[in-house]
Amino acid sequence: MAKKPAAPAGPLVAILMGSDSDLAVMERCLKTLEVLGVPFEVSVLSAHRTPDEVEAYVRKAEASGVEVFVCAAGGAAHLAGAVVARTLLPVLGVPLVASPLGGLDALLATVQMPSGVPVGTLAVGEMGASNAGYLAARIVSLNHPAVRSALEEHRTQMVRGVLEKNAKVRGRSSARSGA
Repeated sequence: MAKKPAAPAGPLVAILMGSDSDLAVMERCLKTLEVLGVPFEVSVLSAHRTPDEVEAYVRKAEASGVEVFVCAAGGAAHLAGAVVARTLLPVLGVPLVASPLGGLDALLATVQMPSGVPVGTLAVGEMGASNAGYLAARIVSLNHPAVRSALEEHRTQMVRGVLEKNAKVRGRSSARSGA
C-alpha cells in the first residue's frame, strides 16, 4: 500500500476579516479548509482601523510559512488591497454584504485593483467564502501532496454524487415515442 502524504505543519492559509461579524460567512471557508486538511489561522484586522497591525501580521505570517492570504471585508473592502500591497504571496478577496448596496461595493473594491497588485476575487458572500477555501487549497496543493490528495478525493466524491443524482433522475424518465 502506498504511503499517504504527510499533512502540512503550521498554518498555510491566513484568513483575515475586517470584523468578527464576518465569521458567520467565513465559516464556509474554514470548514472547506478543515475538510481538505489545510492548516489555517484566522484574525480580525482592519485596513482602516489597524493598518500598522495589518502590516506587521502580513510580514510575520509570510515569515512563518503562510502561502496564501484570504481577506474578507464588506463596504469599502480595502483589507485585501492592504494585504496585497505588503506581500508577493497570493491574496484572495471575499467581498461581503455590509451595506445597503448588497455587496456590490465590496465586489467592485476588491476586483478593481490597480495593475500589478492583483487580488483573486471570489463571489460575494458564502459561495465566495467556500470557493476561497477551495482556491486556497489548490494553490497550497502545488507544494503539499497531502492537500492535492484531499482535493482529488473531494473531486471523486463530487463526480460520484452527480452521477448518483443523474441515475436517480434518469430512472424517473419514461420512454415516450412519437409525442
